[in-house]
Amino acid sequence: MKKEKHTMVSLGIMPKEEMLEVKPNFKQLQIGIPKESSFQENRVSLTPDSVELLVNNGHEVVIEKDAGNAANFDDEDYVAKGGKIAFTKEEVFKSSIILKIEPPTDKELNMMQLGQELISAVQMNTQSDTYFKKLLKKKINAFAFEYIKDKSHKLPIVRSMSEIAGSTALLIAAEYLSTVNKGKGLLLGGITGLFPTNVVVLGAGTVGEYACRTAIGLGANVIVFDNSVSKLRRLQNNINHRVSTSSMKPKALSKALMRADVVIAAIRHEDCRVPCFVSEEMVQNMKDGTVLIDVSIDQGGCFETTEVTNHKNPTYVKHGVIHYCVPNIASRVARTASMAISNILTPILLTLGAEGGVENTIKKYDYLREGMYTFNGMLTNEVLSSTFAIPYKDLNLIMSVH
Repeated sequence: MKKEKHTMVSLGIMPKEEMLEVKPNFKQLQIGIPKESSFQENRVSLTPDSVELLVNNGHEVVIEKDAGNAANFDDEDYVAKGGKIAFTKEEVFKSSIILKIEPPTDKELNMMQLGQELISAVQMNTQSDTYFKKLLKKKINAFAFEYIKDKSHKLPIVRSMSEIAGSTALLIAAEYLSTVNKGKGLLLGGITGLFPTNVVVLGAGTVGEYACRTAIGLGANVIVFDNSVSKLRRLQNNINHRVSTSSMKPKALSKALMRADVVIAAIRHEDCRVPCFVSEEMVQNMKDGTVLIDVSIDQGGCFETTEVTNHKNPTYVKHGVIHYCVPNIASRVARTASMAISNILTPILLTLGAEGGVENTIKKYDYLREGMYTFNGMLTNEVLSSTFAIPYKDLNLIMSVH
């Protein structure tokens, strides 16, 4: 008797396609990264690794050819991670979200389309009302590096760039103290049997804190000036080291400057020009060959003798004192700065996609809402409104009625 073969197929144990969970509100983002056209801006807003993460989460990233070169990220690096290379700026500006470091130029503003999103610096001190009116006319939804906050309502991009500027300023000072750069021939810091070099830091914020950390690490003798006792106390607690501190008393400051080998100006004001704390007479009384680095130069500078310089010609000598007054110190270490910015922007972009776009996101997350300065044809930042005499709308109220 012939046995019949029976093939049993159980649908319950058949392999099935994996279904990835997709949020109901998910929106694919088209992200454009143009090459920076501002003078000596070397940073780029996303690294290849961040591009890979965004692409793997369903988004599209278009990078202008050579946009990452100055930060040592090649086009091939981006392509290997899933990015697309565009050969014209116009092609990049077709994306729904534009990521930049510097604010868009007039030419770039003309390329922007109605209702696009923009994430970049705003650089209030370099702008005119024309810039904002163009954004408003095109109903661009714009976030500013200077205003973007994290969950603890801190300013992560401002802090990262300040940390970089503070640390880099001391390394720059070390270069200009050296004999090869026609400096005094001093080692920044100190060695056994010799007095350490004297570093004066003006400002106890993030830039001042990291300048102080670096100076102490190199073995220098440091004194920090600030008119806020709470800031001075916080700086000492953060660096876990007792350093000399003082309020900005003219007599005490003048004495410290006369003994200084390096002076770092690290005072910042959120909304206005920084005060000029050091007069030309004080500079005249400083030692020849002293290195003066004005990190506050982008807000007008703390010294009466400072003038804006650039990375190509960064220094000049006045009254025997070497002045370094480049506004964009972070661009000097472009790869590190780019990675820092990219690490902050990537989670924000993932959140925008997961929540279904900008409007849904800022409704849900108040800390991201605070980063916006234009929304749907309205200026939503009160400081910018009063500075440029443009009507202001409270974004919290707008969101409550939407």
